[in-house]
Amino acid sequence: MIVHLIDGTYELYRQFFGQLGRHSDANENAGVIGVLTSTLQLIEDGATHLGVATDHVIESFRNDLWPGYKTSEGMEPEILRQIPVLENALTTMGVTVWAMTEFEADDALASAVRVACEDRRVHQVQLLTPDKDLGQCVSGRRVVQVDRKNDVLIDEAAVRAKFGVGPESIVDYLALVGDSADGFPGLPGWGAKSASILLATYGDIMSIPPDHAQWMADGVKVRGAEKLATTLRDGRADAELFRILARLVDTVEVGSVDDWKWMGPLPSFASLTAEWGVTKLGERAASRRLK
Repeated sequence: MIVHLIDGTYELYRQFFGQLGRHSDANENAGVIGVLTSTLQLIEDGATHLGVATDHVIESFRNDLWPGYKTSEGMEPEILRQIPVLENALTTMGVTVWAMTEFEADDALASAVRVACEDRRVHQVQLLTPDKDLGQCVSGRRVVQVDRKNDVLIDEAAVRAKFGVGPESIVDYLALVGDSADGFPGLPGWGAKSASILLATYGDIMSIPPDHAQWMADGVKVRGAEKLATTLRDGRADAELFRILARLVDTVEVGSVDDWKWMGPLPSFASLTAEWGVTKLGERAASRRLK
């Protein structure tokens, strides 16, 4: 069995701007229709167990930890308006939806990965998002990311090739270099190269020796080592906080794998698609309903 886990917020952005770019007079719910269509395409291609996570509320518990963490401020009003519309439409189509308020969509996806990996029937979990945060969930070729826009599969080897560290060090990597999309800066002077070199050797931030002389003794060569070590010593508290911000929560209630089985749309889906002028979408979904 393959489980498909979808970042609904990312998909809404992708579809919204794709539709906007192709059709200036697109339906006001064009982004939602795009997500419904791409999700139904997955089902038509053979997906049986799937779930979609959304950021029903953009803010999360992380905003209480770091004042600069991402908020809904500056987000396109049309995206914000369509999030609850998307959640309702997907539910009507019969798809499992995890609408996050206290947590983020990524936390729901991480939790679903954990649940799926505990089920022996699942031989692969596909995370349908290229978001680097989800790289921490990748495992071999059993848990992979799929970048649908560029048709790229990201397994553990691909994570290591891109970041210079494995999934187990992604949280520490983000804590050191920062994540502008999520709104935390990392430590001054630490970049992708220095972070990957140190973490490839020591694994995590807490294991990095405080004295750069020890780095040299261990054969670690990195430019500006003394300054980096000083920054890390002085900024360990910040680094630890950024690790908390970067680490995904995998204890969100998402149900069981069996709960995610797609059985077909609700009768109201036909009415919804007819109202939006996409009757054929409703007919396609109905034709796939399990008997």
